[in-house]
Amino acid sequence: MEKVIITAAVTGGIHTPSMSPHLPITPQQIVDDAVGAWQAGAAIVHIHARDPETGKPSSDPALFGEIVSQIKTRSDLVVCITTGGGLGQTTEERVAAVKTYSPELASLNAGSLNFALFHALDSYKTFQHDWENAYLKMTEDYIFPNTFKTLREFSQYFSEEDTKPEFEVYDVGMINNLAFLIDKGQVKKPVYIQFVMGILGGIQATLNNLQFLYNTAKEAIGDFQWSVCAAGKHQFKMCTAALLMGGNARVGLEDNLFLDKGVKAKSSAEQVEKIVRIARELGIEPAVPAEARQRLHLKGLDKVRF
Repeated sequence: MEKVIITAAVTGGIHTPSMSPHLPITPQQIVDDAVGAWQAGAAIVHIHARDPETGKPSSDPALFGEIVSQIKTRSDLVVCITTGGGLGQTTEERVAAVKTYSPELASLNAGSLNFALFHALDSYKTFQHDWENAYLKMTEDYIFPNTFKTLREFSQYFSEEDTKPEFEVYDVGMINNLAFLIDKGQVKKPVYIQFVMGILGGIQATLNNLQFLYNTAKEAIGDFQWSVCAAGKHQFKMCTAALLMGGNARVGLEDNLFLDKGVKAKSSAEQVEKIVRIARELGIEPAVPAEARQRLHLKGLDKVRF
């Protein structure tokens, strides 16, 4: 089997500071977590930024710049900048860091969905910051917008920067969206897909659904590179299934705050270490960043603007 590409998504825009004391908030904490994940075996790090005072997801390009430049100084990681951002951000805010820093890789969400986090309020009653409760509560009536117009615009921005899109597929209909973009010449093959499973509003994290997503993409698109991430308790089960199917895996505190049942992960590196151990038990070695760049046809670290 080919070496597996491990991605670490270190902070995201889903969890709030009150959910875990280990969630990286400041640029330095995010950088340290990213570098730790690299040392544990990650080849790619997926980056969001947060307000260092409140922990609220931020689209501030200056924060992204501080994070990605330090990561580059301390590692040879492939940096994947988010365009998902934080819930409620505008299209312009979401793409600003890509246009500013021209990364090798960036996320591109392949369709709209009811991106729901409000059910977390059943488990968390008290918060460190005023914004957290409202941020989670508003998602009961929130649609994460990724229209065909914005997909076309994002794709154009990516093409101008020679930034490869990592297509985030939350449900099977988004594969049809991606096939349409390819057919219209707005997206070039080969494509890289991240199957995102277990978000309330998206596809459930089951083995049957993962096989369904893979088969549907194979029929609609042909050959493609792919990875899996899954929310919460589904993380390691679905990532292990991806390894067995010949795919790649994403772990990290963006997707899951725990290492085992009832045991909070102290870092994304702990989760990387665990999925690397599982991979090696299956006879699969983790790819280093140079191997990930070659596999995904990335432009190279010397061509970014950070």
